[in-house]
This record gives sequence, C-alpha cells and structure tokens, in this order.
Amino acid sequence: MQPKLSVITIVYNNVKDIERTILSVLNQTYPNIEYVIIDGASTDGTKDIIYNYKARLAQFISEPDKGIYDAMNKGLSLATGDYVLFMNSGDEIYGPETVAEVFETAASADIYYGETEMFDEYWVSLGQRRHQAPPVFNWRSFRYGMSISHQAIYVKRSIAEPFDLQYKYSADIDWIIRVAKKASSIVNTHAYVAKYLVGGISKKKHMDSLKERFKIFTKYYGLLPNLINHIVIAANLVQYFVRHRKTND
Repeated sequence: MQPKLSVITIVYNNVKDIERTILSVLNQTYPNIEYVIIDGASTDGTKDIIYNYKARLAQFISEPDKGIYDAMNKGLSLATGDYVLFMNSGDEIYGPETVAEVFETAASADIYYGETEMFDEYWVSLGQRRHQAPPVFNWRSFRYGMSISHQAIYVKRSIAEPFDLQYKYSADIDWIIRVAKKASSIVNTHAYVAKYLVGGISKKKHMDSLKERFKIFTKYYGLLPNLINHIVIAANLVQYFVRHRKTND
C-alpha cells in the first residue's frame, strides 16, 4: 500500500505564482496525494486560478488568517495523509516523478528529506541553497543554520505537531527541530526534491527573523553552545562570500 501524502499550499495575493505551484503538485505521477490549499482571502485573482482546479483539490479554504503559520496550522488540521509536505505558493515540487522517487528511497520512514534548488522572482535558477542538506540529519543538525527547507521535508503526520504561533518568521525551524526530535528514522533521498522562490517573509523581515532563530536555537541547544555555533556560522558565511566572489571575478 502506497502511503498517502497530504500536500499543503498556503497563499495570499500571489496570482503570479500560484498556478506553477498547483501544477507541480497535480502533475505528480504518484497516485496517492491529497492536495489542500489555504488562501488568506486573496483579492488579486488568486482565488479565480485556484477555482479552475477546485475539482482536483481535497480541501480549499479562503478566509482571513493570523499569518503564515496560522494558515499552515489550518492546512495541517485538514490533512488526512500518512505524510505531510508544505509547498507554499511560489515553490514547486522538483519534478513530476519526485514524490514517487521520495517514497521509493525507503519504506515507512518518519521523515524523508532532500536538496532544494533556489529560483529568483523571474524563475531563473540560482543553484543550490548555501546551506546544503546534511548527509545525515537529526534535531541537532540546525545548530549551524537551517540546512533543510520545509519544502524539502516529508514528515509522518503522526509526529507533526502544530506550528508554534509565538514565532512570526521562523516557526518552521522550531517545527522541524520538534518533529526531528520525535523521529526514529530519517532518510536522505540524495536528490533535489523542491524548487524554492527566494524572498519570503523571513527575507523581508531579516533582522526580526534572525532574532527569532537565535531564540529558537538557544531553546534547543543552550545559550553558550549557540553563541559558539554562531561564531562558526559567521566564519562560514565570510568564507562562502569570499569563495563566491572569487568564482564571479
């Protein structure tokens, strides 16, 4: 029996990108997918595009929400699959065979994860994320930064708790750490599984997002280790930009 995957897309006023995301889900060759879309009462034509595909959706809600993670919690509460995947508007499942390939990697894992390719607003590839997915992942793996994006992680629904709404910008980091702590089997697919549109809310509110991340990492890893880890993060960042500048010169 193939596991059922609940794909959850949240969207608000993103008429430009929503159809790409929808088609990346509906065009999957994997047969056992339910698709849930949570719209925050869009007014720009987004809902009209979603209505074109309504017959192929398991759930569609359009109403005001209290922010991105409140909307994601609504989606999670409606999901009935064995696994959940958050694919927000503007992002895509990597290719039509991706979901099938993820579940072929291993049987009944608590978490499957993979690599993410980044794209700019014109949907031009920017290559791999700076934080590459680690060869082996556990709840301690984020201590040097968010090495897996939530678009690239398939989580067994039985261990997927709601997002903590005290965090406005980085609740996905807290969520992944919490589910990873509960997971007994975590499988690296060793493949690209998601395409990510850069410039989300955490980028727009970058300093607030960094403060939240520091708070989350301190909660799980301790203050002193977190301070030391951030020195390593800063050193790695400098090294990355030096290397990047050399390749561009």
